[in-house]
Amino acid sequence: MEAYVYTCHYQSGPEVCWEKIESIPLVDTVTGEQARLHTTVKICRTDSYLHVRFECADDHVVATYENRDDPIYKQDVVEIFIDESGAGRFYKEFELSPRNVVFDALIDKEEGQKQKVDASWNLDGLLTQVMWPEEGKALYDMALPIASFNPPPAPGMKWRINLYRIDEDSTGQRHYWAWSPTGERRNFHVPAKFGTLVFN
Repeated sequence: MEAYVYTCHYQSGPEVCWEKIESIPLVDTVTGEQARLHTTVKICRTDSYLHVRFECADDHVVATYENRDDPIYKQDVVEIFIDESGAGRFYKEFELSPRNVVFDALIDKEEGQKQKVDASWNLDGLLTQVMWPEEGKALYDMALPIASFNPPPAPGMKWRINLYRIDEDSTGQRHYWAWSPTGERRNFHVPAKFGTLVFN
């Protein structure tokens, strides 16, 4: 049985009831140990969107970039990689900064080679929001249009995905967390380590 499998439940209606969605904890990318800061992710789908929510404790924010596709991965960021075919060669990357700045790209990752990143690609209709419901807690929301996927997600379908967070603490040390640990400190581009998202 696969270790990292998550069921993406369908919700009717335009509004997501996050309280009903199971959380995925992120852990250290190498050791699998608990993250320094509480970080979880929830995923569900509606008729129009695939919804992804990161719930993050945060005691120090580093985010200065302002424009789409700026290199926000050099600072604090949350990320989701989506490999619809499951082949481990081509996948989509979505990142969101504490300032609600988006980085999205198409990735070509040939085995044994460094990934090729096409940041000129933008996902039309992508909706994002970053909220701070209380001091020291951030909610990062991404809504990916269902119509942008071919074929669109349907019950029984499986995608390969991984979820990540990069956080810089007050001393300047950078921390790397993932749903499915990659075994490498600073490398999230390890498709063989992606988990499985199952649609119902």
